[in-house]
Amino acid sequence: MSKNVGRKIIYILVDFLLLSLSFLVFAWLKPATIAKVLPEYTEPFLYFSTIWLFVSIILDKYNFQHRSGWFKSILPIIICNFTITGVLSIFIYFFNVMYFSRFIVFGTIGMTTILELILGSIYSYLIRLNKSSFLYEEDKSAKEKEKVIPTERPEKEKIRSDQQREIDAFVPPQAGMRLDMRKAILQETSEQVFEFISGHVDTSFPENIVLSTTTRFNIQRLANNYYQSLVNLRRINDVRRINKFFEDINSKIPEGGIFITSVETYTLRKRRILGKYFPGLNYIVYAFDYIFKRLFPKFAPTKRIYFWLTKGRNRVLSKAESLGRLYSCGFEVIDEAFLNNQLYIVARKVSEPAYDYHPTYGPLIRLKRLGKNGKVIGVYKMRTMHAYSEYLQAYVYERNSLQEGGKFKDDFRITTVGKFMRKVWFDELPMFLNVFRGEMKIVGVRPLSKHYFSLYSKELQEARLKTKPGLLPPFYADMPKTIEEIQASEWKYLEAYEKHPFLTDCRYFWAAVYNILIKRARSN
Repeated sequence: MSKNVGRKIIYILVDFLLLSLSFLVFAWLKPATIAKVLPEYTEPFLYFSTIWLFVSIILDKYNFQHRSGWFKSILPIIICNFTITGVLSIFIYFFNVMYFSRFIVFGTIGMTTILELILGSIYSYLIRLNKSSFLYEEDKSAKEKEKVIPTERPEKEKIRSDQQREIDAFVPPQAGMRLDMRKAILQETSEQVFEFISGHVDTSFPENIVLSTTTRFNIQRLANNYYQSLVNLRRINDVRRINKFFEDINSKIPEGGIFITSVETYTLRKRRILGKYFPGLNYIVYAFDYIFKRLFPKFAPTKRIYFWLTKGRNRVLSKAESLGRLYSCGFEVIDEAFLNNQLYIVARKVSEPAYDYHPTYGPLIRLKRLGKNGKVIGVYKMRTMHAYSEYLQAYVYERNSLQEGGKFKDDFRITTVGKFMRKVWFDELPMFLNVFRGEMKIVGVRPLSKHYFSLYSKELQEARLKTKPGLLPPFYADMPKTIEEIQASEWKYLEAYEKHPFLTDCRYFWAAVYNILIKRARSN
């Protein structure tokens, strides 16, 4: 059993004792004999305490060791107990399934909260006291070493050290410190991670910096035009504004510079949660985690609540979203590895960030597509891919190429729900908004992204831009299988449309409807 697990068990036991003590106090204060109250409320108290401990574990109330400062120590207690109060209130007032006295329920919650806040404040004070003592001893030891072995640093290195003081970074002062750097990295990760990083970046080289940070402040304080590559040992799940964080890193390294980071993807998170708890409970925990961490951030009314409660830390991110954010911020992925239940990513700076201030994140999205005369239009669709997937078209094409029908092969960007919506055409219903706005018509060539458009021949590109794109493309009338056949199908349609626009659209419309309804043609 690890130290963290052992500590959490102790915290849970202490919390249960506080809860039991508060319950006994208010059972005693209730206007009835305690000999009558206890037998009547013993079973409801077990349900009550189960809900209390379960919600506390889900909201990570017992993870004290990673919190610094008094407010950060007590805030999870307040948030968690407020949530528990809401849950119990729903059970009591709306479902009428709990028969606790309101006096006992809310009195127990209030007293337990006060006791938790007192103990949390004491714990926070002791932690700060311990850290202050440790830093004093460390500073004293460093000064003694400086007296014994005076060293003289190069002027450039001295300036660099002054700039880095008090940032959460491991900066090797010279090439001979490779062993010390290895030890520092191993404290945060593992031997396999160190070897992976070393395969792409020489950590002993002064112009390659290794950080362990989640704040933009630490990135912004780095010297400009100095570092060739940057490695961050902290996972991006705990970064508040990920794109801004990546943009700051982009500004600190030159074109061609390497950036290495890591992420716990949602599939890895699911595996960890299901393996952490015993069967039955693990799926309940995962369901709550999925609703709060995956669904809440995607809807405007709950998004603010989510970020207010979590400050954006411990976010659930898919592989597609993580890579897509990197590409949108001017990086291209050159290597990946699954290590220590995290996905480590090696990216190269290839351009300036796109600075997309309106990313598609919710269930209804607007995709940038080329319309008539090359005008970029926002095509409405229901989300079938993970967020930021639109930036990964080149990445997927290079690795997977195209499958039959012209779509990307083994496209990991498509969600499970997305696959279903594509089969029943639900994802394309919002495109009627573009038809009503005059940006598209019912039948016509499919509106394409710039990357997919670049795969077409120059002549076909020019011909496509002369007409509006359509909701039903020629694909569903001719059912081509390869990219060459798709281009030939569109040439055939465009030539016919130029001669007889109305008749051509009517003929292609009924051919497409027949293939969709009778031959079960579907979008992949």
